[in-house]
Formats: sequence, structure tokens, C-alpha cells
Amino acid sequence: MKKVIITAITALVLFSCQNESSESANADAAIASRRACATQDVLEAQLKADPTLAVRMNEIEAITNEKILSGRLVNGKIEIPVVVNVLYRTTAENISAAQIQSQIDVLNKDFNALNTDYNSVPALFSGVKANIGITFVLDQIIRKSTTKTSWGTNDAMKKTAQGGIAPTSPTTKLNMWSCTIGGGILGYAQFPGGASSTDGVVIDPKYFGLSGAANAPFNLGRTATHEVGHWMNLRHIWGDATCGSDLVADTPTHNTANYGVPAYPHYSTCSGTPVEMTMNYMDYVDDNAMYMFSTGQKNRISAIFASGGARNSFAQP
Repeated sequence: MKKVIITAITALVLFSCQNESSESANADAAIASRRACATQDVLEAQLKADPTLAVRMNEIEAITNEKILSGRLVNGKIEIPVVVNVLYRTTAENISAAQIQSQIDVLNKDFNALNTDYNSVPALFSGVKANIGITFVLDQIIRKSTTKTSWGTNDAMKKTAQGGIAPTSPTTKLNMWSCTIGGGILGYAQFPGGASSTDGVVIDPKYFGLSGAANAPFNLGRTATHEVGHWMNLRHIWGDATCGSDLVADTPTHNTANYGVPAYPHYSTCSGTPVEMTMNYMDYVDDNAMYMFSTGQKNRISAIFASGGARNSFAQP
């Protein structure tokens, strides 16, 4: 297990999951076969647009670390209302209420250790697998027809002036946008500390909820589980660097992202050659190969909902 080193935050504002092999607009209709991130380009754009963002993220890290070290984490129930904003040009993009509810159901299972594959966690990690204990309730579905074929990652879908839908009560409700992003991208999320006017999670409709066997290997709603994890201040498990840190003490140090369905055990070549926690939601494996959060990740999430935390406004009194 790795040591956590808190350093100045210069990374990870938005997370864009994309298919590395599908770069052209003609590939947008294809189903992604591999999860990947265009993090750096989106990050640079966000930091350029808002130079104070790094400062805010540093402050969030300091509070998170203090809460974890002191044990002063949020207690009681956290129930998050979810507003789903559907932007559609085609019938397929205008996803049904049933598909939307299936995504809420997946989030509730994954964040409450009720997913059927939770029991597949290997014995090596059974002592740190965690029930996050946060529930999600569908609050509202907002639909809007558009002529756009794709939206990109510049948050246009969140801006009325650009044809999108502005977030509803973003300090007390999790906003999710379902829209074709383009470039083979599955989805992205805004980290705590970003502007409330763009806060939330964006998911391509092909990967929203239980989207059907035709959209495998990302048809089980785990794109949203991964992205909501980012929205709750979780980093990628490999720390977005070779043998990097995700700022969580009980996750092993990974060489880099894992893809597909890795055979267990998969050993890291980083210091100590630990077995990698490939089944963690914050890796890049297929939907059917990710099925756990760790206790350290739970503590990190709890810290942002605690008093003084970046998302305390979501905590129930």
C-alpha cells in the first residue's frame, strides 16, 4: 500500500473518458472499446480560463486531509437529488425515463455495496472494500431538442446561450447531462472547486444507465459511477502518472491505467510490486470488471460532505 503525499494541486479538474481508437467524427456512432482520458487538454483550458481554480483545489485538499486525519467526517444520511438534462437530436439520443432510472439504480447499488459483483472482490482487498453509503434520487428530467451533432468538452451543453441546459440548483442537486459529446468520448465530470454554473457530470447517451448489450463493454452504467466518483473528489487510481498517487492510502500504487478485463492478480512494477486493485471504480477497466471502492476513498468522499467541505451543502441536516 502506498503513502499519500499531499502536494500542490495542478491536476484533474475535468475528466474525459474516450476511446483512443475513435478520433474522427465518423467514429462517434461506434461503441468505444477502451476507456481513456483527455484530461490534460481539458485541464489546461480550465486553468487558463480560471487561474484561481488551482488555489481553490489546494484549499479543498487541505480541508480533506485535515478531516481525514482528525476523523471528523460527515455522519448521518446523504441523499443526493439528481437532475438529468437530456439534449437530443435523434430518437436514440432522447433516452427514456426507464434508461435514466436504471442509471440512478446503478449508482445506488454501486455507492451502497449492493452491486451483485461486490462479492467478487478478491480476499486480498476484502478488508478495505467499502460501502460509501450515499443514495441518489431522481429529482427531475429536463429535455431539449437540438440540431447539434456533438457537444465537445467545453461545457457548451451546460450553457443556455450555446443551446444547452443550465444546471438546476447545482449547490444542492447533482446535475447530469446526457448528450453526444463527440470524438469517441464517454463522459466527463467536474471536480469540487469548479464553478457552480458548470458543476456536474456529462455522459454520452450510449453509456448512460443500462444501455443494452449493443453498447458493451460500457453498458452497465459504470461510466457514471466512475465520473460521480470524480465529482466526489476521487482521482484516477494510478494518479494520472506512472506510479502516481491518488491521495488514498489503501489503494495500491498502479503503473498506469488498466483496460478491458485484467486477469487477477495483476502485479505493479512500482515500488513493492503490489497487486493492483484493477476492480476499483476509478481504474479504466470495462464496466463488468469494476465493482468496488476502498475505505480510503470512502473517507475522502466523506470529507467533502463534512462541515467546511466543498460539498457540505448536499449533506442532510
